[in-house]
Amino acid sequence: MAGKKHGGNTVAVVTSIVKPIAENLGLIIWDVRFVKEGASWYLRIFIDKPGGVTLDDCEAMSRAISDPLDEADPISQAYFLEVSSPGIERELTRPEHFEAMKGRDVSVILFRPTEDGQKEIIARLEGLDGDRILLSDLDGVNFEISRKDAVSVRLYDSEDYSDPDYDDADDE
Repeated sequence: MAGKKHGGNTVAVVTSIVKPIAENLGLIIWDVRFVKEGASWYLRIFIDKPGGVTLDDCEAMSRAISDPLDEADPISQAYFLEVSSPGIERELTRPEHFEAMKGRDVSVILFRPTEDGQKEIIARLEGLDGDRILLSDLDGVNFEISRKDAVSVRLYDSEDYSDPDYDDADDE
């Protein structure tokens, strides 16, 4: 796909085009990214819905947005269109992501290690307050991390997370 870029942010323009289409299909736009990898540009649209996204959902969304994107022509260079699920370990990038995932376990990757050498922190997400990620540890102790100190924040697959009560049961 190729076209001319309209004024404004490419991601915002694309989001405004695809969001109503997704809603008509019963889907939610989780994220839209326009990135260059090597010599190629990729327009990645991440969709979600309660209960999870299927391959059929991705195919239906891709077919439904292809012509409207071509007609609106929001991107000046050639690009590859990809529609997918954000995945079980999805990245949280926008305030609404943090709000939607409150109470879930997250993995926070830090730019610099903590005083005790940790570069990754796994904790329960309590929310987002401006630039502060609000978290709690396994003991329920609340703490916060500045977003600028975090490389990424992703949902954490809790099945791999060590629960102290579960570990104690193995000792009996």
